[in-house]
Amino acid sequence: MKRVGLIVNPYAGIGGRVGLKGSDGEEIRKKALELGAVPMSPQRTVEALKELKGLDFKLYTYPKEMGENEAREAGLEPIVIGELVNDTTAEDTKHAAELMLEQDLDLLVFAGGDGTARDIYSVVGDKIPVLGIPTGVKIHSGVYAVDPRGAGELLKRFIEGGSIDFKLEEVMDIDEEAFRNNTLQARLYGYMKTLYVEEYIQGGKESSVLTDESSKIGIANELTDEMLPDVYYVLGPGTTVEPIAEILGVEKTLLGVDIVLNRELVASDVNEEQILETIDDKDTRLVVTVIGGQGFVFGRGNQQISPRVIRAVGKNNIIIVASPDKLAALRGHPLRVDTGDSELDEELKGYYKVHTGYGRRTLYKVA
Repeated sequence: MKRVGLIVNPYAGIGGRVGLKGSDGEEIRKKALELGAVPMSPQRTVEALKELKGLDFKLYTYPKEMGENEAREAGLEPIVIGELVNDTTAEDTKHAAELMLEQDLDLLVFAGGDGTARDIYSVVGDKIPVLGIPTGVKIHSGVYAVDPRGAGELLKRFIEGGSIDFKLEEVMDIDEEAFRNNTLQARLYGYMKTLYVEEYIQGGKESSVLTDESSKIGIANELTDEMLPDVYYVLGPGTTVEPIAEILGVEKTLLGVDIVLNRELVASDVNEEQILETIDDKDTRLVVTVIGGQGFVFGRGNQQISPRVIRAVGKNNIIIVASPDKLAALRGHPLRVDTGDSELDEELKGYYKVHTGYGRRTLYKVA
C-alpha cells in the first residue's frame, strides 16, 4: 500500500488576481486579502485529490487548512500529523516536511508555487519523490504538474502502480520584490526527484533568446499597424508583448498587465477588478504570449487575466503572440491553459492563429 504525504500552502497564489505578482510574506498576504483576494489553493488542491477517492493508499497530512481540510473535502480520510497553532507560514511548511520525512513515505505531494517548492526542497532535497499541485502565481519550477487535474491523474497512476518515470527537475524561485519593480531575477535552488509523465509535468521555464528580437519587433509592428480605433487592448506580461508598447510610445510594465485605447495608455499595472472596470461591456482585445518551455498562455504569471476577464473579452478576441524559437522550444507539444476554472479551460481548447512575425501566423493547438 502506497504511503503519500500532503502539504498545502493555503495562501499560495493569493496575490495573482489582485496584481501583486506573488504571495510570499505576511505583508503581501495581508494586502491581497485587503484587496479582496480569495484563496484559490484549497479549491485547486481538492480538484486534484478528488481523483484519488476510492483508491487503497495511506494519506498523511498536516492539520486544518494545510492539508486535512482539503483531503476531507475530497472524500478522503487522512492520517493527520503535527500541530498547526498559528496562521500558516513558510516555517510551518518546513516543519510539516520534516514530520513527513519520518513517515517512510513513497511520495510527498505539496500544493503551492515556487516559494513552497523552495521551502520543501530545503528540508527534503532528493530524499523522496515529490509532486507539486500548481496553485501559485509564478511557478518557474519543473516539479509541478501542468494543472490540478494532471496532478490527480499522476497520483492515481502512481498509487495504482501504473507506468511512471522519475526525473530530477529544477526548483526555481524569483526575487518577488524585484519582480514587483519590473525586474526578473531568477535563481536555481536545486533539484528534486519528481513523478514524470511528459504530458502531465510542466517542466521548467525557459528564457527568451536574443535571436527572437527581430520576430518580436515584427509582431509588434504588425499589431500596432492593425490596432482598431475605440477598441481596448489589454496587454499581458512578457518580453514578447513589451515591444508593442514601445512602438506606441507608452510605458509598459514588463511583468504586469496594461490597457491601451486609441494608441494611448489608459491603465497601468492593473489587477483583475481594474481590468473589468476599464473594459466593462466595451470592444476589447486580449494580447498574451506563451511561457517559454512550458507553453502556458493563461495561468502562469498573468492571473490578473482571470476567468472573469477572459469571458468578458471572449475567446475570439484573444491574440496570442510568440516568436518561432519559443514555439520550437515546445518540441511539438500543445499550448496550455490553467485558468483555475476547469469549464473555461475546456472552452479555450482548440486551434489559434499565433502571431510569429510581421504577416506571419502559425496555427497552434491549445490542449
